[in-house]
Amino acid sequence: MALLFVDGWFGPEPVDWQSVWPAKHPGSARVVQDDWDKPVREDWVARLDESLAAAASPPVLVAHSLGVLTVVHWAASRAARPVRGALFVAAADVETNPEAEIRDFAPIPRLRLPFPSIVAASANDRWMTPERVASFAESWGARLVEIGEVGHLTGAYGPWPEGEPLLAELLG
Repeated sequence: MALLFVDGWFGPEPVDWQSVWPAKHPGSARVVQDDWDKPVREDWVARLDESLAAAASPPVLVAHSLGVLTVVHWAASRAARPVRGALFVAAADVETNPEAEIRDFAPIPRLRLPFPSIVAASANDRWMTPERVASFAESWGARLVEIGEVGHLTGAYGPWPEGEPLLAELLG
C-alpha cells in the first residue's frame, strides 16, 4: 500500500478528490471508521493504528479535516509504526470552532512529527484560519502550502488536480 487515506467527519463523498485519487493509485487503502457521523478520537486513532499495522510497507498518509487530527493524535500517542509521509489537507480547528460532535479531538497536539509532512491550507476555510494553520504546521515540522481560496475542499470542490503535485512530492 503506497497511500492510506484518512478521511474526516462524515467520510469521503463520491465525487471529491478523496474518492478520485485512490482510483489513480492502485493498491491504496482507506481507514474506514465505524461511525463517520459521531467520531470518537480514541476509536478513530485505534482504527488508524490497525490500518497501519496491516500495511506491508510504510504508506504516505493523505488526511483531510478531522482525519488530519486523527493522524496527529496517533503520532502523539502511538507513533510506533513507520509512516513514509503525510499530506494534510484542510485541517479542522476543533479548539476555536468546536462542534459538539468533534470536541473530543481537542486539544490539537503540538509536536514535531516523526515523518515528512505537507499542510495544504485554504485561505477561506471556515474550519481553520490561515494564522492558526501556519502555527500548527510549524509545530508539526510540516511544510505549509497555501492553496488559494478553496474553502474546506469537500465534495463540492471536485477532484482537486492542483493537489496531485504535493502528493507526488511525498511519494518521491
